[in-house]
Amino acid sequence: MSVESPIQQKARLLLCGPRGFCAGVDRAIQIVVLALKKYGAPVYVRHEIVHNKYVVEGLRERGAVFVESLSEVPETEQPVIFSAHGVPKSVPAAAESRNMLYLDATCPLVSKVHKQAMLHDRRGRHVLLVGHKGHPEVVGTMGQLPEGASTLIETLKDADAFDPPQGMQLGFVTQTTLSVDDTADIINRLQERFPDIQAPAAESICYATTNRQESVKAAASGADLFLIVGAPNSSNSKRLVEVALRAGASRSKLVQNATEIPWDCLDDHEGEVTIALSAGASAPEILVSEIVEAVRQRFDLTVELSETVVEDENFLVMRDLRDLPLEPADMAFVNGPA
Repeated sequence: MSVESPIQQKARLLLCGPRGFCAGVDRAIQIVVLALKKYGAPVYVRHEIVHNKYVVEGLRERGAVFVESLSEVPETEQPVIFSAHGVPKSVPAAAESRNMLYLDATCPLVSKVHKQAMLHDRRGRHVLLVGHKGHPEVVGTMGQLPEGASTLIETLKDADAFDPPQGMQLGFVTQTTLSVDDTADIINRLQERFPDIQAPAAESICYATTNRQESVKAAASGADLFLIVGAPNSSNSKRLVEVALRAGASRSKLVQNATEIPWDCLDDHEGEVTIALSAGASAPEILVSEIVEAVRQRFDLTVELSETVVEDENFLVMRDLRDLPLEPADMAFVNGPA
């Protein structure tokens, strides 16, 4: 009778902190969970509440119905929830025209960017939005302004090619989930070309994006493989992959779960393997835990916490839902057992 050989190869796993859910994502998911408790199923959600398939499927199993347009929602007294990415002004206006009950789960930091863009517009400035075309946050931010009042800038090439409207002052804002370094390069170019361009009153890139990128930078040097847990349509998660490579990781890979770990990247590695692990702001901790266990099954593993800052932000849900009890079991599908 053969006896299975013990695991011989050692691995060191650097677990980044902070990682995973930010306060805005946590709030948005809580809103859907609490709305289901208060109103029962179904609860309609316009667009994915956050960009993570695992989260969306978990909420769908509980009775959430995801739609891309209000036209897909039948005549109902059940609530419609707007995603954390924000929506154009036309969406709540359309909901009100149909007497819909709606709950706005827009991240407060995205709402802050909306206000900054509208302030530029009110002060007579043409608004430049640094962001990615088609991303729902960009659509929502540009949708706060009149047609033609804003221009999207995606790249340095766009910044060089932009021709401002005759006689208009300029102001800029940015998508909250961008690469801090890339965005700084674009803003610097705009400020070189247009010295009088007005910055927003406060930083547009959110604290969670900045914190996760800084943590990844700190852990990347010497990593044989840097795993980022996140969805392919998650902007902040994709930026973390890029940040890891720039900061010195030999390889970096976006994975949705443990089944997507590219073990073949490590097959020929001799000696101790160094793996770093982080997660985008919409990736649940339960998926991080599953990946740690998958690595443990394959290697003689040592786990080290690589933490650059402790986050303590908490965004409250709207008053209508605040008195409902939120038990640990309600969020176990994303946080794991209490």
